[in-house]
Amino acid sequence: MLNEKITDKTPMIKILQAVDPAIMPDFGGGDRDMTRMAQTLMQDLFAMQTIYRAAIKEISTKLEILNDEFQSTHQRNPIHNMSSRVKSPKSIVEKLSRKGFPVTAEAARTYLDDIAGVRIICPYIEDIYTVKAMIEARDDIEVTRITDYIEHPKDNGYRSLHLIVRLPVFFSDHKVLVRIEIQIRTIAMDFWASLEHQLRYKAIEPGRIPEEVSAELKECADTIAETDRRMQDIHNTYVKD
Repeated sequence: MLNEKITDKTPMIKILQAVDPAIMPDFGGGDRDMTRMAQTLMQDLFAMQTIYRAAIKEISTKLEILNDEFQSTHQRNPIHNMSSRVKSPKSIVEKLSRKGFPVTAEAARTYLDDIAGVRIICPYIEDIYTVKAMIEARDDIEVTRITDYIEHPKDNGYRSLHLIVRLPVFFSDHKVLVRIEIQIRTIAMDFWASLEHQLRYKAIEPGRIPEEVSAELKECADTIAETDRRMQDIHNTYVKD
């Protein structure tokens, strides 16, 4: 794993060495060949990021259109807000190494489903499944995997609906099919997930917190989930869609 001193601005050769020194082969040319290898990898990853950024623009536009259409027919929006990100070269290299895959741009495209990610925040639980159904109904988006952490929460209390989708991105002379991870959650689920992540990875020992704190976070997640359900019941009782 990368230590805290390694950042996205660290030269790729140092990132590779920090992740796993065995990645860097013993070239006859020594440091010069290793630097060239790192530079080539960085260029490949930057080119790949361009494709995934284009895919995020494509999916974001489609989602905005669906949200506007729902507003016109139901006088409200199922999407409260959206955010997106593309993994940094550092994160891609670290994940490939951790999973035991070759550290190449081609391996990243083949094996990683979450290079590009979109997070959709919804007001209510039922909105999550409304958005899912709208995505599935489009013939220009292919849903390849669904993981429902709302029906089946993670052990730590995490709740969200995850979709892996594939869509075409058109460039001047070619088309690329790109996979994107979409996370759909309520405002309350996002509140818990964001703070839990901060606590877990900003703690004195990143990634490790005491069992009693984990139990308390799980209790908070369950309380928030019950509040989500109550708010949904209130909405269904007093608001007409």
